[in-house]
Amino acid sequence: MSKKLSENLSLKGKTALITGASQGIGEGIALAFAEYGADVILHYREDRDQVEDVLEEIGRFGVKSSVVRADFSKTGSVASVERQLDKSVKPDILVINASLQIAKPWEQITQRDFDIQMNVNVKSTMLLIQRFSPSMIERGWGRIITIGSVQQIKPHPAMLVYAASKAAVLNMVQNLALQLADKGVTVNNLAPGVIDTPRIKEPVPEVEERIKKRQETPLGTLGEPIDCAAMAVLLASEAGKFITGQNIFVDGGMSL
Repeated sequence: MSKKLSENLSLKGKTALITGASQGIGEGIALAFAEYGADVILHYREDRDQVEDVLEEIGRFGVKSSVVRADFSKTGSVASVERQLDKSVKPDILVINASLQIAKPWEQITQRDFDIQMNVNVKSTMLLIQRFSPSMIERGWGRIITIGSVQQIKPHPAMLVYAASKAAVLNMVQNLALQLADKGVTVNNLAPGVIDTPRIKEPVPEVEERIKKRQETPLGTLGEPIDCAAMAVLLASEAGKFITGQNIFVDGGMSL
């Protein structure tokens, strides 16, 4: 007899590494994974106080949790993540959420703007998957989830490089999903729309009035981190075992 859906959604016995987990979508996913039984490893870049707050919240779920620090714009940062882990810890689930966006009109984009966004958003994605997928393949079970953006298909005029980087990651996901499917490892891209996180409060050049409409959704509301977290739990669990190579919008219809 097949398991109940609630049992298939359980993450008990799994270990998840979530990048950019000190706030926003990453924090929401970390808390949801802990609620469903996963041990969690939180990555952060600079705000130790924020990640400590997340650790405290995770503590009420009775799972194991730990922290790693890395700046993915720097060479060697991905390797440093592995060095900070206990040698016995091999993540079953990898959620690549950390990203960088530099908002400015495209004519003003510098080479450094381009390089740093591509390093953080694209190169570190590939390096993280290279680093942590072999143990998943060896065990015959793994989940890789990248956090994309509705900008993959509806790019914001002031975020040319960021949007391009997210489109590149989606292509990478589809390529790797095909190669890892017969090894028990699924690879999917979860693409949020406008989610109510600290990032949406960052200043963005309003080149034209029409840009403001890019933050409107057919549902008429902003999303919340829990909306993304719910989909991440499905994709990371046994309930999502038949989903791979997909780009799944969580955007209130914004991609329509």
